[in-house]
Amino acid sequence: MWDKLLDRFLTGMMVQDRLSVTYPDGTTRDYGPTTGSQAHLALTGDATVRALILNPDLGLGEGYMDGRITPQNCTLDDVLEIIIRNRFAGGLPPWMLMANRARFHMRSFVQRNAPRASRKNVTHHYDISDDLYAMFLDTDMQYSCAYFRDDAMTLEEAQAAKKAHIAAKLCIEPGMRVLDIGCGWGGMALTLAGEYGCEVTGITLSENQLATAQKRADAAGLSDRIRFNLQDYRHTSGTFDRIVSVGMLEHVGVPNFGTYFDRVAELLDPDGVALIHTIGRSAPPMAHSSWINKYIFPGGYVPSLSELAQPLEQSGLWQTDIEIWRLHYAKTIRHWRARFDENISEISSMYDDRFVRMFRYYLTVCILAFEHQMQAVYHLQLAHNRAAVPLTRDYMYADDAVAEPMPLREMAQ
Repeated sequence: MWDKLLDRFLTGMMVQDRLSVTYPDGTTRDYGPTTGSQAHLALTGDATVRALILNPDLGLGEGYMDGRITPQNCTLDDVLEIIIRNRFAGGLPPWMLMANRARFHMRSFVQRNAPRASRKNVTHHYDISDDLYAMFLDTDMQYSCAYFRDDAMTLEEAQAAKKAHIAAKLCIEPGMRVLDIGCGWGGMALTLAGEYGCEVTGITLSENQLATAQKRADAAGLSDRIRFNLQDYRHTSGTFDRIVSVGMLEHVGVPNFGTYFDRVAELLDPDGVALIHTIGRSAPPMAHSSWINKYIFPGGYVPSLSELAQPLEQSGLWQTDIEIWRLHYAKTIRHWRARFDENISEISSMYDDRFVRMFRYYLTVCILAFEHQMQAVYHLQLAHNRAAVPLTRDYMYADDAVAEPMPLREMAQ
């Protein structure tokens, strides 16, 4: 029965490319036209076929992790690119559309992300090991989209360019009090304090990131200008001249968008400027990946701009600028995956095969999401005062100089 359902599903979905599937009984069936791209998957075990029918996204990811679904004479990229492209062109059967709608309407329950749950969610991903992240991130440990002003940039240069671009948008001046919501391993805070002379408060829910950020501040001689706290944004007090938040809004959850932007408004000085850097969808909202939610970012969600519009408007803040980065994140993650693969022997000595396949699948899925789906990065520049920033965008590009960050491994020695 499950073979027949999968056969029916793939027959309707594959309309642009050719996907060959070898079933557990050894038979191979071809789906889609002979034109376009081609890929071949081999399935092991009837449970694998059943999982693909009940939840294709979760079933495919888990099947690859477990070695029950394997590309044949092609790459994982080839397979996923074809699936993504034909999924939206060919459509899904009614039972899958109903399941997706149910998952979509469960967002408010799944993404409640109360402070204790948020702490647990962050620990799941960010407290794995600093050693793992150091093997594929840039030397400044920027775990967010870089800014490629040209294709020849290295990852280090593009990440430094990202920080410089954000600093320009914040109209940073020496002595300003800056709040960094979701400060990660401290790279942005170190840059704003060390290069721009700011007084920075960084908050995170990751104990690993907090410890590393504090070490880095001590090593850089910036402990008098930077304070890192293990703290939820909902529990932060005071007012700040500038607020920056890079890659944290994706962890807030739909039910909390109003709270998040209200807190930004409350914490921001009347003449202050905030810059929110977040992944977003340039399309109507849809159900989040159940595989990503289970294995990578529990409680996470990529919002559509329409979902942010109402809480932004209700916060009373001016949207003084909105910028959209389209392929920068795909370029960034391709650098990450290349470094991950370069260090695969060392990573494999630290983790089992299932974890390694999981993490590589995660990086690949994210690359293709930014290359083939309506996914981008948004920069939301916000202020109470419409005159808080210049009236033209020239000031954002006045200084293209970027500095070399301190390597994490060198700092730790």
